[in-house]
Amino acid sequence: MSTVQRNKGSSMRRALAILEKVAAAEGALTPTELNKSLKLPKPTIHRLCVMLADEGYLQRSLDGKGLIAGPKLRAMAVGVMAGAGGQRAALHAILEELADNVGETCNINVPNGNAMRYLDRVEARWPLRLQLPIGTRVPLHCTASGKMFLGSLPPARRRQVIDNLVLEPRTPNTITDRDKLAAALERVREAGFGTDDEEFLEGMVAVAVPVLDAKGRLLATLALHGPTQRLTLEKAKTHIPRMRLAAERLGRLFEEGSP
Repeated sequence: MSTVQRNKGSSMRRALAILEKVAAAEGALTPTELNKSLKLPKPTIHRLCVMLADEGYLQRSLDGKGLIAGPKLRAMAVGVMAGAGGQRAALHAILEELADNVGETCNINVPNGNAMRYLDRVEARWPLRLQLPIGTRVPLHCTASGKMFLGSLPPARRRQVIDNLVLEPRTPNTITDRDKLAAALERVREAGFGTDDEEFLEGMVAVAVPVLDAKGRLLATLALHGPTQRLTLEKAKTHIPRMRLAAERLGRLFEEGSP
């Protein structure tokens, strides 16, 4: 094995060790704490942390001093847990039960870069429905799940993300003013759920609640949507208590599936 190959292998192992420490921590970890735990040279810790943050696997804490799991690391964790053994079937069963109870399409979404990605979904049993298949990526700024994710971020981090988003006007209702979006997301944070009032697609409304881990961190979002011909936003909101119960079950399921 060449020296270059050995160095690449060593860097990969060190990066994985950093991710493991951050993922297991109760709160943010500073580079100094990582250095003390992993016994790695400070320049190496700094270089790898910058690289992992640039790629979205880590992100800065609110005070800017520590590191926490980034959107890519959270999305990977949810995807792995949901696909392990019988977890995917159990997850889908919870979605099916919820969709049957509320009579609308339900889906689980995870942060994926500057978008949300559909991890799983169950279609409504109505002839009229909107097709958004598993794997679809949807914008953060104009979807119920995306707004729920943004609303869960610490204020400083949230503003940073907003300032770097392309606020494309998908419909006449899409919020494209950054200050108005920031105010709307603060209301999402206070309410504990996100909404989409024909902001992503004309003729569709949606609501979303967070799926949290045991430490209160957002793993994913649980959403329902339907066409305005039969579903108003106010009616969709009446399903939120039932959605929150399902989200709690999903959170426990993800925890059980973690290493």
